[in-house]
Amino acid sequence: MLRVDIRDLQRGPVRTVGELPPDDPTFAGLELDLAGPVQVKGQLQVTGDGEYLWRGQIHALLRGECRRCLTDVLDEVDVEVDAAMFSTDPEAADDPDFYPLPERASAVDVGAVVREELALATPGQLLLCRDECAGLCPKCGADLNAGPCACRAPAEPV
Repeated sequence: MLRVDIRDLQRGPVRTVGELPPDDPTFAGLELDLAGPVQVKGQLQVTGDGEYLWRGQIHALLRGECRRCLTDVLDEVDVEVDAAMFSTDPEAADDPDFYPLPERASAVDVGAVVREELALATPGQLLLCRDECAGLCPKCGADLNAGPCACRAPAEPV
């Protein structure tokens, strides 16, 4: 449940727990190769008249290629969101510290926070299969993790 009815918030903080599938419209245009659902958990609470605070955690598994040897790699991404503020105040709409809500909002959806935080945590993610990856030979393209190549060119990791 990542969308919370504001009436529920009037009774106190509300836990937000949910999973977004990799093909969820929330991630459209991000060009992330998600290897499974994005898990989200946190808590949303009222902080003032028309203002709401969300704190939570986001966990995702990304699929990509090692930047040195091009083998398939899975990378876990964990994001801690300390404070995401939502506001119905029209003056807060231009403030980058707030996620704007319509003046007569009936719900708060933390999906925009999940999208932004995941995008910020994975900008041009440069993955490695392992720290000591030897990469590919620049002459013949052989995988140097399997041993020296036939062309015997000195190769350095990229």
